[in-house]
Amino acid sequence: MTYGTLYFEDFAPGQSFVTQRRTITEADIVSFAGWSWDTNQVHTDAEFAKASRFGEPIAHGMLGMSVAMGLVSRLGIFEGSSIALLGVEDWAFRAPILAGDSVQCRLEILNTRLTSKGDAGVLDRRFTLLNQRGEVVQEGRIGLMVLTRP
Repeated sequence: MTYGTLYFEDFAPGQSFVTQRRTITEADIVSFAGWSWDTNQVHTDAEFAKASRFGEPIAHGMLGMSVAMGLVSRLGIFEGSSIALLGVEDWAFRAPILAGDSVQCRLEILNTRLTSKGDAGVLDRRFTLLNQRGEVVQEGRIGLMVLTRP
């Protein structure tokens, strides 16, 4: 589901949003390995990965985080109101993401505070990336500064 642009005043602690799903493909994993230069065998060597604890290649942790950010972006709620990411905190990789997994992100607003200038606010947001079985694969907090309503 997509929404329109939301501003600082539109957010409240406890509010949550759920994104659409996206299936992670083998091509996603190979492409991410290529442009990130992270060619660790657990991601890029099917024979090596067969003998690993996962039994097959897994997606890069940062690929999962990137997809979570992209899914939240597609909600549209920060289009035109976001100013800057403020940091990533307590990010945890809970379970592997495999080619063929369909992930979606639940975004929760934990806290809001107005900046001292009063023309922007800070959102403390929790991201929870879930696979198609509802299992948490990644989660953490990503702060964002957003504009107040014009």
